[in-house]
Amino acid sequence: MSHPEQGDQQPSGGFLTPVGSRRTFFHWVTLAAAGLVGLGLSIPLLSTLISPAFQRRRRAWVDVGAVDELPPGHPKQLDHVTTIRDGWLETTSHKAVWAVKQPQGDISVFSPICTHLGCGYRWDETERKFLCPCHGSSYDVNGKVLGGPAPRPLDALPSKVEGGRLLVMYKDFKSGLPRSVEI
Repeated sequence: MSHPEQGDQQPSGGFLTPVGSRRTFFHWVTLAAAGLVGLGLSIPLLSTLISPAFQRRRRAWVDVGAVDELPPGHPKQLDHVTTIRDGWLETTSHKAVWAVKQPQGDISVFSPICTHLGCGYRWDETERKFLCPCHGSSYDVNGKVLGGPAPRPLDALPSKVEGGRLLVMYKDFKSGLPRSVEI
């Protein structure tokens, strides 16, 4: 008795359905086209959602006061409010900077943080130097180290004068390093 091959069997009813029918082909083409359209639409959406996570902090110029209010050669602490955008997070914080108007009119602006361990320092008018109360670091009016364990001069901040107003871009720096490294 001969056994029919598997491919020789016909389904009941006498109809033979080919493996690669036109209907199957169009089904797969439709799925592929829908997948490409979906992928094309999802890339801009995902990049909009994910890209802020890869952006560094954006800082804006902040008005800290009138240039005329700075006495030449005498540092002045200027307080301001700044908005920092980091990824999706936007925060407002109160900051201070030290501004010094040089005799020739240039203005130097320093971060208010000691470069040794990150303490706040103050200007001592009688000794004519910046003093850090934590470990005894001291700096001259130009931010250069005079004594103590400070590894580098005071960190200078970007500044500019527009319309008689001093604008500063506040930045944070790592403490304890021999060179300025922005956080």
